[in-house]
Amino acid sequence: MSRQLNVDTVRQNFWKEEFLKEKILRCEWYRKYGSMVKAKQKAKAATRLPLKLPTLYPKPPLSPPPAPKAVSARVPSPALEAPSQAEMYPVLPATRALLYEGISHDFQGRYQYLKTRKLDIPEMRYLFPITTNFTYGWQLGPPVKKELFCSMGRIESFFRKNGAFAPLDPRDVAL
Repeated sequence: MSRQLNVDTVRQNFWKEEFLKEKILRCEWYRKYGSMVKAKQKAKAATRLPLKLPTLYPKPPLSPPPAPKAVSARVPSPALEAPSQAEMYPVLPATRALLYEGISHDFQGRYQYLKTRKLDIPEMRYLFPITTNFTYGWQLGPPVKKELFCSMGRIESFFRKNGAFAPLDPRDVAL
């Protein structure tokens, strides 16, 4: 769109008057409705204030814990002991020690820990299936590898045996 160069004083006065009318109209609107708009804004801001919840303190124990009984000869493994509130079994100390050896950039530390932890089956890591996706892989057992044996001869390669530019071998041509 090209710019109009034929601006004369009549057109300049027209635009000046239009801008002035708009300015006066905005001022009148603000004088008439400004207080209502501010009241609505304050009401909205009051509803957005966060609620102050009371602080809950832990209840003191009613009686001292019972004395530990005689130590049993059989010590349960720490990986299978289940804490009352946890979703996962505790990590073996040897696996936890991997976190503090080296850095992930060198495939040590957290990288090695997660890789080792991933090797355990879900039943050894979690007390119960946490999500519905866990049910698909829960208690499947070790993976079974099936090998396919072909009674027919196998083609060793897709490519020609004599190279790309060599004359065709009769065995390479499909009839």
